[in-house]
Amino acid sequence: MQEMHGMRYAPVGRSAPVVEPGAFTFAAVGLYHGHIRGMCNGLIEAGARLKWAYDPNPAYLDDFCKQFPNVQRARSEDEVLSDPSVRLIAGADETHLRCALGLRVIDAGKDYFTDKAPLISLEQLEAARAACARTGRKYAVYYSERVHVETAVFAGQLIADGAIGRVLQVIALGPHNLSPAMRPKWFFEKAKYGGILCDIGSHNVEQILYYTGAKDGTVVSSQIANYNHPEYPELDDFGDATLALDNGATGYFRVDWFTPAGLKRAFGDGRVFILGTDGYIEQRKYINIGTEDGPGQLYLVNQDQQVHYDVHNKVGYPFFGQLILDCLNRTENAMTQDHAFKAAELSIKAQMQATTLYPKES
Repeated sequence: MQEMHGMRYAPVGRSAPVVEPGAFTFAAVGLYHGHIRGMCNGLIEAGARLKWAYDPNPAYLDDFCKQFPNVQRARSEDEVLSDPSVRLIAGADETHLRCALGLRVIDAGKDYFTDKAPLISLEQLEAARAACARTGRKYAVYYSERVHVETAVFAGQLIADGAIGRVLQVIALGPHNLSPAMRPKWFFEKAKYGGILCDIGSHNVEQILYYTGAKDGTVVSSQIANYNHPEYPELDDFGDATLALDNGATGYFRVDWFTPAGLKRAFGDGRVFILGTDGYIEQRKYINIGTEDGPGQLYLVNQDQQVHYDVHNKVGYPFFGQLILDCLNRTENAMTQDHAFKAAELSIKAQMQATTLYPKES
C-alpha cells in the first residue's frame, strides 16, 4: 500500500474467500484513479476472479496490468460488456464520467462498482436511480474511508454491540495531500471533479449516515474556500458542512488539501469522533502522530472502561465478500442502494448550497 498519496491508497488485506474459485468473475474498466487497485484487491481477496481490464488510455492500462499481471487486456469497453461471464464491473474513471459508465454497465445487464464520488450532479443521480429501479442492477460505491479502513470497520462493530449507546453525533475529518503535480488538468475543473464536498466529502457523509443509522438528512450549512491555491481558481482546498439527520443525530465534516509535508507515512491525518449516549469513539485511521504506532488506532471510552485498540491487520474488510454475495444472491448486506445514493445526494447538496468563504464571491 502506498500511504503517502490518497490517490494511490490500495489496502492489502487477508485472503478471505466467500465463493469457490471461478464462481464470481469481474472486470475493471476506467482505470484513472488509483483506488481501482484497492477495489480489485478487496474483491480478489474475497474470492473473485479478475478477468478483464480496459482503459482508452494505454498508460493507465499498462500501469494497472503491472499490479495485476494475470488480467486480460481488453481491446474495447464493448469486449468487456459483452462477456456473459462477467457479473460485476469495477471502475474509477474521471469523476464526471463515472455515472455514464455505470449506466452502460447496467444496460449491459451487469452490476457496477464505482469509486467515490459516484456521480457529481442531481441529474446524474436521478439517472442512476432510475436505471437501478428499472433493471434491479447494483450501483455500488467504494466509500473506502469506511469500508477499507480497519478502525472504521471496528467502530461499526462496537456501535452494533452497544458499546457507546445511541449515536448522537459524528465528526469526520478528512485532510488529504494535494500533490498537484500528480493530478491531471481535469482534476482542477469543478464541472469535472464536482467540488471538494462532493468529492472527498462523500466519504464523510457516508460515515455520518452509517454510524448514526440515519436514512436521510438535511444540509444545515456548508462552506468552501480556495485559501492558498490561486493558480487553480476552480479548486476548493477547504470545505466543511453540518448535517441534521432524520433520527435526531447530527454530523459535521471537514475536508481539505492542507496536509503538511512533515506528516510522514500517511496521505492525511484522517480521524472520526463518534459520540453516543454511553460513551465515545475516536478513530486515528492512518497514523497516530507523535508515536511509532502504525495505522488502525481506535480509542473507546464508555461507562465501563477506557481502552486503546490497535486493530491494524486484525479486523479485515468484510464489505467485499458481502458485495460478492449480494451480487450473487440479490441481497443488500454490504450496503443498501438507498444508502449509497443518499450519501452521494447529501454530498452534492452540500456542494451546491455551500457559501464561498474565500476568495469572496463577487
